[in-house]
Amino acid sequence: MIVNGPFAIDPWSIREDSVDLDRLEASESVFTLANGHIGLRGNLDEGEPHGLPGTYLNSFCELRPLPYAEGGYGYPESGQAVVNVTNGKLIRLLVDDEPLDVRYGEVRAHERELDFRTGLLTRRLDWVSPAGKSVTLRTERLVSLVQRSVAAINYTVTAGDEPVQLVVQSELFANEELPPTGKDPRIEAALARPLQPEVQTAEASCAALLHSLRGNGLRMAAAMDHDVHGPAGTQTHSDARDNIGRTTVICRLAPRRSLRIVKYLAYGWSSRRSLPALNDQVRAALTAARYQGWDGLCDDQRGYLDAFWQSADVEIDGDAQLQQAVRFGLFHVLQAGARAEGRAIPAKGLTGPGYDGHTFWDTETFVLPMLSHTLPDAAAHALRWRRTTLPLAIERAQTLGLEGAAFPWRTIRGQECSGYWPAGTAALHVNADIADAVLRHVAATGDEEFERTVGIELLAATARLWRSVGHHDSDGGFRIDGVTGPDEYSALADNNVFTNLMAQRNLRGAANACERHPQRAMELDVDSEEIASWRDAAAAMVVPYDAKRGVHKQAENFTDHAMWNFAGTHADEYPLLLHFPYLELYRKQVVKQADLVLAMQLCPEAFTPEEKQRNFAYYEQITVRDSSLSAATQAVLAAETGHLRLAYEYLCETAMLDLHDLAGNTGHGLHIAALAGVWSGVVVGFGGMRHLSAGLAFAPRLPPELSRIAFRLRWRGRRLRVEITPTEARYLLLEGAELTLLHHGDELRLPTSGVVTAEIPPAPPVEPVRQPVGREPLVRRLR
Repeated sequence: MIVNGPFAIDPWSIREDSVDLDRLEASESVFTLANGHIGLRGNLDEGEPHGLPGTYLNSFCELRPLPYAEGGYGYPESGQAVVNVTNGKLIRLLVDDEPLDVRYGEVRAHERELDFRTGLLTRRLDWVSPAGKSVTLRTERLVSLVQRSVAAINYTVTAGDEPVQLVVQSELFANEELPPTGKDPRIEAALARPLQPEVQTAEASCAALLHSLRGNGLRMAAAMDHDVHGPAGTQTHSDARDNIGRTTVICRLAPRRSLRIVKYLAYGWSSRRSLPALNDQVRAALTAARYQGWDGLCDDQRGYLDAFWQSADVEIDGDAQLQQAVRFGLFHVLQAGARAEGRAIPAKGLTGPGYDGHTFWDTETFVLPMLSHTLPDAAAHALRWRRTTLPLAIERAQTLGLEGAAFPWRTIRGQECSGYWPAGTAALHVNADIADAVLRHVAATGDEEFERTVGIELLAATARLWRSVGHHDSDGGFRIDGVTGPDEYSALADNNVFTNLMAQRNLRGAANACERHPQRAMELDVDSEEIASWRDAAAAMVVPYDAKRGVHKQAENFTDHAMWNFAGTHADEYPLLLHFPYLELYRKQVVKQADLVLAMQLCPEAFTPEEKQRNFAYYEQITVRDSSLSAATQAVLAAETGHLRLAYEYLCETAMLDLHDLAGNTGHGLHIAALAGVWSGVVVGFGGMRHLSAGLAFAPRLPPELSRIAFRLRWRGRRLRVEITPTEARYLLLEGAELTLLHHGDELRLPTSGVVTAEIPPAPPVEPVRQPVGREPLVRRLR
């Protein structure tokens, strides 16, 4: 693994032991607390210094222009960008008129810790003011996973050896000044001070601010209330104006005495509800929070997380850093989707403004499979959100001259927000990715009602798209031409294998669902003739193969392209898209991220074991991993094809991406899909878990660096624990009816109690594979 990381290694937490001003942005992302509805970046309580302030409400976004040098038919005209909303984290402290600021005075100790079991971000600071007065500050922060609209801060100041006068200013602050992004000035102008003040109220220990967005009129409310526990004579009052609500607490503390304040926060937004209704909503949420109290909120949070870990925990022996990183990833994926009811799961979750807060195909392909096996309600809600945007996807397909639904490449509220480009508009595979997530969710949960009410609509609409996009050629094959697959260094290709196989899976899944639910199919105007056309297209799907080289072509003619000059490409010229024109990339054999290799993971029965071996070796030597999505997939296929040490290295690269800021952009938000990919690397990679036509299957093998892994997951109403050592696997049903599964191709029956043990056959010998010059696994280069 990587040495000298920025955080202390602990299996259940992330801890930093000092304030590193050069890493503030990245640390703020790492220490974000969220629940899928609210996101609070891990800024210091006093607000300054900061790297990037950030408070987000899922899908609360402003319109922004999408400029083009030349317009064209069907080009989206406006985009959407997540808005930094009213900051309720701020609690400023003055010690005898000296503002607490870690850049001044003396910091004797500073520690922050994010605990994955309690869901609390804890901070301890021993500070001496420039005037020589010492205080100890201890804060605890949570965003409730139980009460969707609620966050809270437990704030305690203790005097040192001398008496001090304290003034605490607890604030709601809107329209914070943000660092410049260097983007188009028209976009900057659209997002500068986007919140329009509407209503401000203050009384006793509470305040509320209500704002609307200038561009699209969305409304939001933020409110705060406080429990104050101080010495006799402590005074509290509140005031509010356009962009600031403030509760001020003043007191004198004797030596070693403390002032404790519990700050309760509530957030809400709506495109329809009135301002009075929003105000009542956040007031009610505050009332509920105060009713629970700080201890009650913490107990509920711990109870929620205990239940999650019982279904989702992953244990690793042999690498303490990897153990920490796996749980870090699980925790943040949970935070991204737990309470996102009716909203998308963005690529950055609610940890930062990266990608403007958009959701992509990443969610369905990387995040939802994990959630379907660990927190299935969250996965179902994410797919229900896609269903709510179906009318917009149908409208977009009509604009493109197609039938069915064309879901957007990137969006917040369902409209296409990507300016036209070949790797966006032509990346129609997003539609099959959504269908794939539906099929995997139904397989994992057995939820027939979800399939009947939600899934079938998504499956039918996307199947219609493929029947419209593709055509039968003169040889009877079904072709899908002029599309872009996951590899964005190849565009407008004919018969991209990933797209075609995923479309095939989509068509067959839609046909099966409509036959299982004939009444719903009739309501969707799907008849037997249309179902037959889907099956015909799926059966005739073209899958290009290069017989000369013995590998599948990523797309037609791909393996005939000239090879990229990897030896002549310098390390500082990656990512290639920032240093070379796309025209040059599109006509060379160079792969940005796993494409055909991802097809082998998601459609495993379409390839023989020998084909997987040859394909993996061929594409490994031309894949440069200029995307954070790639290493997790390469880890899975490396494990399946017997390259276990390589799989371990790719898994470590994915796991350390944000904790070590390997891509240099963690400050703009965590890579949620990559964090979910860590789970895939363990469970799907070393665990060998697959959804096969025969049912749930495992083919576990460990790399030499690990002595044991164990993971828990849900499967059709059951909870299952799998433990893997170098020589055997142990399967245990923790909950639910008996289950038959496959272990390395052999049937195993798991009774309702008792462990079933199976031997792990030794991995067959394999020839080493190589990567492009200078693109070996990142952890190998950093050692």
